[in-house]
Amino acid sequence: MNGPKTTKADSPSGKNGAAISELVQNNEVDAFLGLGDFQYDIAQCEDYVEYWTKLWGGTMPKLYWVSGPSHDWRPGRNEDLEKFMNGECPGSEAKAAVNQERGFTGNGEPYSKDFGNWHFAFLSSAQWRYDTAKAKELTKWLDDDLAAAKAAGKHLAVVHHEPYFTSDTNEHERAKNHKPWVDVMWKHRVRLTLSGSQHNYERSCPVNNEDECVDDGMTAFQVSTGGIGLRSFLSDPSYIEKRFSDTHGFLRMTLREDGSFDWNFVPTTGSSTDSGTRSAP
Repeated sequence: MNGPKTTKADSPSGKNGAAISELVQNNEVDAFLGLGDFQYDIAQCEDYVEYWTKLWGGTMPKLYWVSGPSHDWRPGRNEDLEKFMNGECPGSEAKAAVNQERGFTGNGEPYSKDFGNWHFAFLSSAQWRYDTAKAKELTKWLDDDLAAAKAAGKHLAVVHHEPYFTSDTNEHERAKNHKPWVDVMWKHRVRLTLSGSQHNYERSCPVNNEDECVDDGMTAFQVSTGGIGLRSFLSDPSYIEKRFSDTHGFLRMTLREDGSFDWNFVPTTGSSTDSGTRSAP
């Protein structure tokens, strides 16, 4: 979201943070989902307080977050994101919404949250990089969590940092190691997924776990346009329906009780956008 030592209000990050903070402060959104890579490059407490808070701190009252590998969390190097989100970094006592509700939440700890008739599962992609055994355990957690929510009649969504349904860039390919999670998502017919990491914007067709566009697939949104430099696409997957890499902004969604939803990408620096509706199942 925020570049190294970035505090300028007229930067792409500053414009994005201000726009989202205004929605939060005016109670115009129910939640802000932070998909990872909060503060570049190797963020510790002082970086979150001195830089991220100045531009994005207004989002904290509605913030539900996941940690990504490297920039957010790397064991033994930078582990302060969990402290910051719980108001434990010197100079910042504000807690993210999820921490207000659940208390201390570890960097790699999964959790889930209902928003109306929608159930969201939040998972840390960093587990696949740092603790494969734990990542596999989380596959079981995800299976149980989604099964219970589905039995309760909820519509399902999953949030994780590294995308599986994505175009290649010069930095990242798809997160192939996430396939066990994707298989579970397909098993329970997850309606949508949210991820980041690529420094651009993408939306898939409703897609299954074999990269096929199908009516009951999951719509995968990859939104990593918070303020860092954007990256060009190096491949052209058939399941991607819309993408661009020239605009910073954020995705605003309206989720309905019947499982239908609207999306609208709001540009804050640049002019590309994307909007649409997916009907109820």
